[in-house]
Amino acid sequence: MSQTVSLDAFEAPVVQRSDVIVVGGGPAGVSAAVAAARTGASVTLLERYAALGGLASGGMVLVLDDMINGNEITVTGIVDEYVERMAKLGLAVYPPAEDRYSSPEMWAKWGRWGAFDFHSHTNPKPICYAVAFDPDGWKRVSNDLVRESGINLRLHSWFSRPVVQDGAVKGVVCETKSGPQAVMGDVVIDTTGDIDVASRAGAPYAQDSYLVTLVFRLGGVDTAAAERFEQENPREARAINRKIKRMLGGAWELWWLKTPVPGVVWCNCPHMTGFDGTDPVSLTEAEFEARARIGAVLDHIKAVLPGFGNAYLLDVAEQMGVRQTRLLQGEYVVTKDDVTSRRHFADSVARGRDYYTPYRALLPRGVDQLLVAGRHYSATPEAQRMSREIPPCMAMGQAAGIAAATAVEQGVLVRDVDPAVVQHRMREQGADPGDVPSENATVDQPEEVVA
Repeated sequence: MSQTVSLDAFEAPVVQRSDVIVVGGGPAGVSAAVAAARTGASVTLLERYAALGGLASGGMVLVLDDMINGNEITVTGIVDEYVERMAKLGLAVYPPAEDRYSSPEMWAKWGRWGAFDFHSHTNPKPICYAVAFDPDGWKRVSNDLVRESGINLRLHSWFSRPVVQDGAVKGVVCETKSGPQAVMGDVVIDTTGDIDVASRAGAPYAQDSYLVTLVFRLGGVDTAAAERFEQENPREARAINRKIKRMLGGAWELWWLKTPVPGVVWCNCPHMTGFDGTDPVSLTEAEFEARARIGAVLDHIKAVLPGFGNAYLLDVAEQMGVRQTRLLQGEYVVTKDDVTSRRHFADSVARGRDYYTPYRALLPRGVDQLLVAGRHYSATPEAQRMSREIPPCMAMGQAAGIAAATAVEQGVLVRDVDPAVVQHRMREQGADPGDVPSENATVDQPEEVVA
C-alpha cells in the first residue's frame, strides 16, 4: 500500500508577470521565446538548468539534421540564425552546396561530420545540408538571442505546477533555491520535452518510450589518421567498429563524428532501451548503466582503433538524451501515415524534413491559453519517432511563440488564432511554415474543415 503526505495550503510569491511564459529553455523554448518577443509580447523564459540549450547543449546532440526535402532546405528561421552565429565563432561546420551529392569522394570528406541523408538507401549516402556544432557555442548564441530580444530569463527554476483558473492556464509555479515562485501571464508555452505543464494542467496525453542515450565526447583523437585507416582498410575498420558498437550496446551507423573543435569527437551512444524518462529511479539507473558502458569501452578503443591511441574522455552530457515520454493528444494527432505520405495541412505552421505540422497539433484539448512545442507535440508514438529532431522542434517553437503573442495582441484565445496569421508572421521572421506544399506533398482536399 502506497503512502501519501498531506501538506498545508500552498502559497508562492508572484515574482514576475509577462504576456507569454515559456517553460523550458531548450531549442524549441528559446525559439518560442524569441519569436514571441519579436512579435511584440513581453516574455519570461524559465529553465531548470544553469544554461540554455536543452538537448543541443546539455544533451550534446551535436548535429542539426532532418531539414531537407531533396535539394530543398525546409526548416528555416531562428535555426538559421544559430547556424550563422556559431559559424562566425568557428563553432559550426556544414558542407557547401556544391558538395551536396553522393560520391565516394564526398563521403570521405563529409561523412564523419554527420552531414549525410540518413534516410537514403544509396551507398554511399548523399551528402546534404546538416550542421555539426559545438555545445558551448549553442549556449553562447542562446544567451545572445535571449538578451537581444529583451526576454526575462530565469535559470535554476524547475517547473512544479501550473496555475489553472476556469479551465485556462494563468501561470506556473517553479521550485527554486529561494523556495516556490510563481510567474503569471496570459499564455503559457510548454517546451519541457515531456509536456510537464500540459499533463499537470489536465491535457490528455499518451505515454510511450524509445531509446535513451547519454552522449559523450572524446578528446585527443587524430581524426585524420582515423579516417585514413577507414578509407584504406574498410573491411578491418568495419569489423573493429562493429565490436565497439556491440560493447556500447547500440549506436547509429557511425558511433563517432567529428566536431568543430580539432581532436574532439562526438559519440551519440550508447543506445539503451527499457528506461522511463519521467521516472527518477529509472533515469538514475540509466545514468549508471551508460557510464558503465562508456568506461568499459574506452580502453578497448584506445588499444585497437588507429587515431584513438591518445584518446581520453573529455566529458559526458549533463542531460540524458530522452527521445520519447509523454505525447500530447491535442486537437489533431499526427499519425505515421501523415509523416510518411508527406501530408500537407491547410493549417501547417511548421515544417520538418518533408513533413508538415498543423497548428492543431500544438493545441491541447480541454485547457485554454496553453500551447506546446517540441518533441512532445501531438503525435502518435510511431509518428513522433520520425519527426522529433531539433530543427523541426525549433520551427514548432517559433510558430508557437508567434501564435501566443498574436493571441495576446488580438485579445483572443490561442485556439482561436488564425493559422494564416501565424503563417504570414513566420515568413516575416524568415521561417517556412509549410503553407506552400512541396511537389512531393500529399495535399488535403479543399473541403477539409480546419478546427
